[in-house]
Amino acid sequence: MQDLFKPQHNCQTVATANRAAFIVDGEAYFRAVYEALQQARHTVFIVGWDMHSELKLVRDDQQHKFPVKLGDLLNRLAAAHKGLHIYLLCWDFAMIYAMERELFPRYKLKWRTHRRVDYCLDGAHPVGASQHQKLVVIDDALAFAGGLDLGVQRWDTSSHQPDDARRVDPDGKPYPPFHDVQLAVDGPAARALAELARDRWARAGGDPPPLREGAAEEGPWPPSVTPDLKQAPVAIARTFPGHKDRKAVQEVQQLYLDTIAVARRWIYVENQYLSSHRICQALERRLVETDGPEVVLILPERTGGWLEQHTMDILRGRILVRLRQADRHGRLRVYYPRLAMAPPCTLMVHAKVMVIDDEVARVGSSNLSNRSMGLDSELDLALAAGTDEKVGKAIAGFRNRLLAEHLGSDEAAVADAIERQGSLIGAIESLNTGSRALVPLSGKVPPEVDQWVPESELLDPEQPVAPEALVDHFVSPKEQPSVFRHLSKAVVVFAVALLLAAMWRWSPLGEWLDLATVLDAAEWLRQQALTPVLVPLAYVLGGMVAFPVTLMILATVMVFGPWWGLGYALIGAELSAAVLFGAGRYLGRDAVRRFSGRWINRISRKLSQAGLLAIITLRIVPVAPFSVINLVAGASEIRFRDFALGTIIGMLPGVVTMVVLAHGISYFLRQPALDSFAVLGGAILLAGGGLFAVRRWLKQKRDGTPAQGNG
Repeated sequence: MQDLFKPQHNCQTVATANRAAFIVDGEAYFRAVYEALQQARHTVFIVGWDMHSELKLVRDDQQHKFPVKLGDLLNRLAAAHKGLHIYLLCWDFAMIYAMERELFPRYKLKWRTHRRVDYCLDGAHPVGASQHQKLVVIDDALAFAGGLDLGVQRWDTSSHQPDDARRVDPDGKPYPPFHDVQLAVDGPAARALAELARDRWARAGGDPPPLREGAAEEGPWPPSVTPDLKQAPVAIARTFPGHKDRKAVQEVQQLYLDTIAVARRWIYVENQYLSSHRICQALERRLVETDGPEVVLILPERTGGWLEQHTMDILRGRILVRLRQADRHGRLRVYYPRLAMAPPCTLMVHAKVMVIDDEVARVGSSNLSNRSMGLDSELDLALAAGTDEKVGKAIAGFRNRLLAEHLGSDEAAVADAIERQGSLIGAIESLNTGSRALVPLSGKVPPEVDQWVPESELLDPEQPVAPEALVDHFVSPKEQPSVFRHLSKAVVVFAVALLLAAMWRWSPLGEWLDLATVLDAAEWLRQQALTPVLVPLAYVLGGMVAFPVTLMILATVMVFGPWWGLGYALIGAELSAAVLFGAGRYLGRDAVRRFSGRWINRISRKLSQAGLLAIITLRIVPVAPFSVINLVAGASEIRFRDFALGTIIGMLPGVVTMVVLAHGISYFLRQPALDSFAVLGGAILLAGGGLFAVRRWLKQKRDGTPAQGNG
């Protein structure tokens, strides 16, 4: 494997690390960063998917010279060393992750810190992609890369005690045991990573400083870290999606394929995800071979929260079915780490590690997902032994150390078991006897859950997805005029309501209507004992006669205010949908067809393809009236649970938007002013103009015609 690394093919470059060390788990890594940062005198680059100013890097009972919280530490270091400049680059994250992130990070990591601490949110990537590299570079001479961000819920010891009181987020809330790996390098390898950090900073729109001369030989090595290797060649592999004038880079994927292809004895993997179809194909080819390598996959029992478990875990289950079908010779094992049996506790595997034989070790940010192969920005480091026995011994020791951690054993015992068994799988099974163990992971997905989730091209794409293609996936071009028509009706409803409000306030029409009387009637209705029953019942009756749900929501909010109005609107719409769903199920497909006409085939087809996801989509982008969708869903094969859950999830964004606008109109009626009228009118015009522009843009994209200007 001496010639495995090929620059411009499966890596960017190969550079020598004067020293290299495998750092396992957050306690060791964060302490190493804390120690190394104190030695910084020139530049610090921190590049991540996430970072948190309140992260405690060191968690012990000792007094420390410098602050242990990341933001305070960086601020103190910049103030203490006049020549030190600190650059913080974090993914400009999607709103879906907002609850997991620090509030106001720009304020806490830039405005509240020293002027030589510069913070940038990186949005220089295609729609749907993320900046996923995790890199720290100090004085262009020491670098850390791997799977660990300087973010929350990452710190843990390698003992992973289920009840460790130190494993809490900045708000003091405990989180589950967490496992990850980082690689530290210095010398020319660190300098190469310093160039990469500057490139990333420049991509995000920053102006990076020049590389420091003479920084390649000796780095500010952290005292707590013992080097595993010296004078070792390190390959640097990247993923960059094609964006603007930059070409796509897929070195990460190619290096995976090349290393899997040359494995002789075993392939050891730790990874958060398993959904890449190209990696699956590569492993399938090795498993069907008569004398191919053993494949050991260490994965989390479940990934993340509800959303990931109902998307990425399902994609993983499909990959595992394929791999097990290819495993004709019994050389595949898939495990998750168990920490305790009573009460049950498992380990969240966030590491991105691959070890091939005793020859190649790889640590990085890339998951075994399609996204990491082509869509997200990734960074992996790899070492190969070649003819150097010391490197081979260090690589084997690294793998054995990981296994010892998962098996509650020690590195020497694992090495002895592998030698004795002559098999990686045999060694694991011989040591797999305690409560802390590697448990077989079935990964089976119930058929009724599997049908919810579309293929990986949508949830886990390997290349940027054009916005118009994403729209077409959810709503076919033939149906899009209906979508825009229904959304336009909602805009018109609010525009008319705002216009009537203005006429009542600023025209003779106001003399015909005593607003105080109307408000008194609304207040009376709000105070009645049966109001919580009557309002949802009104939604049910309105649904049965196909009364526009937008008008009902508008009226509800204007009568009951934003918070009660939001609650009543969601409950009423959900109850109305459930009743009509039941009616559709009772009447059957033929009866519903006579009522809904041409809509039934279109909607039924979507529901049969992707149940829950289809309902969510139909609520967000309605292709038919609210009542029609409910009836047709009842006549289809979708389960009521999926229908009800999809309805509440899909309606929430639209209802919240309508509540905000309706409350604005209601407030204007009570306290009319030109500025509030202008703001509301502008919002409605913007929504209408946005719909028109999106429809026109989609048509031009599909027809291949350029946008026409007015002159």
